Amino acid sequence: MTDKIIISGFADEIDPQLDVQLKVVRELGMDHICLRAADGKGIADYSVEEFQERILPRLNAAGVRVSSLGSPIGKIGIADEKAYAVQLQQLDTLCRICGLVDCKYIRMFSFWMPKGENPDDYTGQVLEKLAGFAKVAEKYGVILIHENEKDIYGDTGRRCKVILDRLASPHFKAAFDFANFVQCGEDTAECWEMLKEHVVYIHIKDAVVGSNENVLCGTGDGKIPALLKKIIREDGYEGFLTLEPHLVLFDTFKALEADEEAVKHFAKSSARNGAEGYAMQYNALIEILKTI
Repeated sequence: MTDKIIISGFADEIDPQLDVQLKVVRELGMDHICLRAADGKGIADYSVEEFQERILPRLNAAGVRVSSLGSPIGKIGIADEKAYAVQLQQLDTLCRICGLVDCKYIRMFSFWMPKGENPDDYTGQVLEKLAGFAKVAEKYGVILIHENEKDIYGDTGRRCKVILDRLASPHFKAAFDFANFVQCGEDTAECWEMLKEHVVYIHIKDAVVGSNENVLCGTGDGKIPALLKKIIREDGYEGFLTLEPHLVLFDTFKALEADEEAVKHFAKSSARNGAEGYAMQYNALIEILKTI
């Protein structure tokens, strides 16, 4: 878009196959993607060698760069020690993949909380384990970007601020997701003011209060048009605006989310397929940016 604002996106929402993802983004005029899954396989499941052989040449041939790796790191139960050990190894591999594509960001989360329990009771455990992830990122000069996701510890603005303030690491920052805050009953403007000093990455996803349904950006309760104007003009944000339309149910989501309620939040949009939904979100964001 400009040197200061670059549009990227979770390209696996277009199609499971990387070649289709790359074709669609280039046709839209985009040259960055968030790489979450390629050829039906999650990015955290690739070895460095596999990625170098199967993925990197196609990215280079298409002239597409990687804004972030959309990893599932931290999307495990807080008490699952075996899964945590596995994810420490996966994160090490992901950091090495970042080096191959000159990417400095890895999206991640802050653990599922036990149902019916107070997340605040787990603050110490969350901080300890996140610090372990940050230590791996520091080794490679990578920045972990924490996404405010429903039902994890850092789902509210307040708890996001707790972990960001207390970790206070240059290798652990925030990815700001409008829709996820809406779906947690949070006010996005208040969350932005609370977290803006930590935010280095923004997801473009919108939702409606009440139904929690994902909708085209700018048409929900995320306050995206007004907030983006403030974020860019007044607060001087520079970096990625990353499309995460959630307008069409896609394979990666079905693999990661077993919750039937989460599936219901996908928009009943007019998009016939992932490519169309992705283009709708891109064009809606362009219209918003024109007013800015």
